[in-house]
Amino acid sequence: MFRFVLFLALTCGGAAVKAQEQPTFHYVVSFPKPAMHQYHVELRTNGWNRDTLQLKMPAWMPGYYQLMNYANNVLGITAQDEKGQNIPIAKTDDNSWVLSGIRQKAIILNYDVKTDRQFVANSYVDSTHAYLIPGNTFLYVDGFLHLPVSVEVEPYPGWPNIVTGLDNVDREPDKYFARDFDILYDCPFLIGNLESLRSFKVRGVEHRFIGYAMGDFDRQDFMDKLAKVVAVGVDIIGDIPYRQYTFIGIGPGRGGIEHLNNTTVSFDGSNLRTAAGMNQTLNFLAHEYFHHYNVKRIRPMELGPFNYDAGSPTNLLWVSEGLTVYYEYLIVKRAGLVDEAGLFADFAQNIRAVENNPGRHFQSLVQASYSTWKDGPFGTQGDAVGKTISYYDKGPVVGMLLDFAIRNATRNEKSLDDVMRFLYRYYYQQQQRGFTDAEFRQACETIAGAPLTELFEYVHTTKELDYDTYLGYAGLKLDIRERQGKKEVEISRLPQPDSLQTAILKSWLGD
Repeated sequence: MFRFVLFLALTCGGAAVKAQEQPTFHYVVSFPKPAMHQYHVELRTNGWNRDTLQLKMPAWMPGYYQLMNYANNVLGITAQDEKGQNIPIAKTDDNSWVLSGIRQKAIILNYDVKTDRQFVANSYVDSTHAYLIPGNTFLYVDGFLHLPVSVEVEPYPGWPNIVTGLDNVDREPDKYFARDFDILYDCPFLIGNLESLRSFKVRGVEHRFIGYAMGDFDRQDFMDKLAKVVAVGVDIIGDIPYRQYTFIGIGPGRGGIEHLNNTTVSFDGSNLRTAAGMNQTLNFLAHEYFHHYNVKRIRPMELGPFNYDAGSPTNLLWVSEGLTVYYEYLIVKRAGLVDEAGLFADFAQNIRAVENNPGRHFQSLVQASYSTWKDGPFGTQGDAVGKTISYYDKGPVVGMLLDFAIRNATRNEKSLDDVMRFLYRYYYQQQQRGFTDAEFRQACETIAGAPLTELFEYVHTTKELDYDTYLGYAGLKLDIRERQGKKEVEISRLPQPDSLQTAILKSWLGD
């Protein structure tokens, strides 16, 4: 049995309720028909001092900024009281059900959840394992997200292992506890015949990699490299806010989702057999790991408490996602796992994507961030192709220019690292809240000791990026050439940098 401890929570949400009304929630998850890609959920709840109750299934999950319509997967929902009498239940909209006549009754809900897509933001069950997204699984009562929750898992025979971010209840296997629904929804479950790789410690804190169907690869070499990635990530912020961290490999596929003390990632170890595959995988894992700082704790104001019903749009996904891409490259380089040429190639790939996308003339970074709910994180497809951008591409490029601007303004005394540390310490640790657009800019300009007007024009407008000036601060240059109607780009060193340029480049590379 694998388990680990959740330490810090998101700020809880939900409306204030009467002090005397403290209902309880207990869920039981079972797998009577896994080969049919379904699982069963029972909810036992009581203590309601009201006649009607509205239950909802989240429409999305934090970390994946698209409406997922999880309620469409709910089948055959029924409700009874403790005497087995049916309680009227009716679906009132796309993700809501109303129960009537429930005052002072113990309520037992039963429903099945169908799964038909293997993806990191969807639950998926088959005859060999289960990957459960809590937002795809557990109904909540509107206005009561702040209440504690218990979950019991009844694994299918032959599924000996469970990994999740939730605490065990009194060390009992298969029984878990969350202090509120925000924590519950932050902790996916992976259940089956799982493999645990050799763990490592960073600053005395254990880090694990536990997964399903991980494939054939050099496990020791991989974990040695991953330990270096985590150590560098921790060094950037200077604090570890969890008691244990676990990388959860859900099997081959696409995507990763960050959580407070874990990340769920699609993982196939056979990709590690080539240098390019290893670099891509380490970048990916560095990205998901650094997210536990940047977005889970260093977060825009809108991303917590969450609106599970309709989404939580923000202008700042270019910070939460784009700057995390920026740091994934730097972390792997500073860990000594890629050389200078490899780092330059990573950034050149993003610049190439920006420069070959005509959408840069139509949509700014803040617009791309806010519009991800309809455009998608990589821009709109179909008729709107060429009118949108991806904050995954332009975000890290602007992050690089911003970092160089801060380093140049402070004669290499400060950097974007200092901005991230300030946001973590002031807004997360001291204020215990997110930051606004204006507060992010103020933090950058305060650290720089100078206005960064042009940099934030790159964020809020479609102004073309001045690569020569900002790369030049680090003694770098960008070569752009046309080939068959597309721009090809290459980052290289200037032939005769001055002492400040040399110092900035050296510290940025981590040399």
